[in-house]
Amino acid sequence: MTLRAILVSAMLILAACGGNLAQHETADLVLTGGTVWTMDPARPSAEAVVIRGEQIAYVGSAAGIESWIGDGTEVVELGGGMVLPGFQDSHTHVLEGGVALADCDLSSAGDAAEVLAVVARCAAENSEPGWLRGGGFLLTHFPGGNPRAAVLDEVVADRPVFLTSSDAHSAWVNSLALEMAEITAQTPDPPAGRIEREPTTGVPTGTLRETAIELVSRLLPPRTQEERIEGLRRGLELARSFGITAFQDANLGPEDVAAYALLADRGELTARASLSLGVDPVQGPSQVAELVALRERYQGGLLRVSTAKLFVDGVIEAQTAALLEPYVGLGDFAGYLELDTEALDKLVAELDRQEFQVHIHAIGDRAIRVSLDALKKASTLNGRRDGRHHLAHIQLWSPQDIGRMQALGVVANFQPLWAYADPFITELTEPFLGPERSQWLYPIRSLVDSGARVAFGSDWDVSTMNPLPAIEVGVTRQDPEDSSSRAWLPDERVDLATMLAGYTTGGAWVNFLESTTGTIEVGKAADLVVLDRNLFDIAPQEISDARVVMTLLDGKVIFRSPAAVD
Repeated sequence: MTLRAILVSAMLILAACGGNLAQHETADLVLTGGTVWTMDPARPSAEAVVIRGEQIAYVGSAAGIESWIGDGTEVVELGGGMVLPGFQDSHTHVLEGGVALADCDLSSAGDAAEVLAVVARCAAENSEPGWLRGGGFLLTHFPGGNPRAAVLDEVVADRPVFLTSSDAHSAWVNSLALEMAEITAQTPDPPAGRIEREPTTGVPTGTLRETAIELVSRLLPPRTQEERIEGLRRGLELARSFGITAFQDANLGPEDVAAYALLADRGELTARASLSLGVDPVQGPSQVAELVALRERYQGGLLRVSTAKLFVDGVIEAQTAALLEPYVGLGDFAGYLELDTEALDKLVAELDRQEFQVHIHAIGDRAIRVSLDALKKASTLNGRRDGRHHLAHIQLWSPQDIGRMQALGVVANFQPLWAYADPFITELTEPFLGPERSQWLYPIRSLVDSGARVAFGSDWDVSTMNPLPAIEVGVTRQDPEDSSSRAWLPDERVDLATMLAGYTTGGAWVNFLESTTGTIEVGKAADLVVLDRNLFDIAPQEISDARVVMTLLDGKVIFRSPAAVD
């Protein structure tokens, strides 16, 4: 080894230890005056971070930053705030949600009357003939989660209306839309779908579940590429405002991937985006070659296109999730599998053989079991590899399957914001499961204790993209807007460090980014989020009150709050 190589190696070792080198170039940005929570076991916390170019150059004490500061250095005094690795959302819909923001947004409506008022306002503001489309309404605003076309007709009757529920597994349409789709009492339910009907006459109520949604949605005008691009811009803007620097966008088609690639080429992509390609359960393995071609076409930079998204079942609140035992009060009905187990096994095996990361929507305990069975069979057939397959949502568990996640190397991808006793749980879930099964809803602590890898996501636009309320719920199992509410299944609470890991190192693992991001270490990319307070110094019920004041990607400030520290 040459003398120069020895000196360079020594300097890198000192830098990695947080040392203050006698001679080095000055920094572009210094963050000091708060707590740096690094997620690095070797140095869990620090007082300051130094950024030069795209990388972290120093992590250590505040006393060690002086030699880094030059005429061009920006020094940010945190004022007691907190620096974390940038948040990573392991299951979201950035593009689709961003597009939907331009539709009639019903997500803020507090009850059925407000939903109808918003629909009426949207119709008045957009009076052009044709479809009125929107979404985000809560099923819990309507009796039995079953809104009626007749109620919607009172607001808009002269044009077809198509509204999706917040979970995207139900749609609400008016009578004109039913008529245009030729849906009548004689229309059979499609496979793995249901047309809700009046109990005595069989007349459709106006609510459609799962694949039945397509009976109407196929009539909607297709989205334009410009709509996709503008929607993606809106979604990215929201993500960076919440401190999200990496995410996995689930269930995308070729046009969606092209929109991502376009913004990446233009330098407008403000996050590391792992894209999950949508898989049609009906087509089976024959479609995998097309997915391979799409993967090979778009790759590199901030884009990763190596994941395939597959739906195995629906959701419990619409009684479409696949259960091991029947729903309470519904006879022998136990929900739907989107495809039979033999077809699932073949499709998962082919995706794994072609080296895709398999991303599976599984809500019910049967869906979770058959998904794990399929992944195990694929591993046996193809050989064990570092696929980092993951099951998303994973709401209802059979206790026998919890230990299988760690054994199979499958990641548990939870949406922790849903793990408290809101009306979806108390009105549309627990009554249909009974008390014994309801004890195994969102068992985050049990999965963590089993040794399974855990990652967290939002499933936006189903619920807020903001990680902070979700982190609070994981710690408290309480309504983040009501600190006096009861803790729901409190034995499944986890500590704050675990929740932060799920949104940083866990997300980095799922997205194959652990060598680049997920921790604050010298040499890693400067993907950071700055909060206005130290989350460890406040009551758990106040975590959702914290605010992002700055977000950095590759050392560049991509979001700065008007109230940012300076």
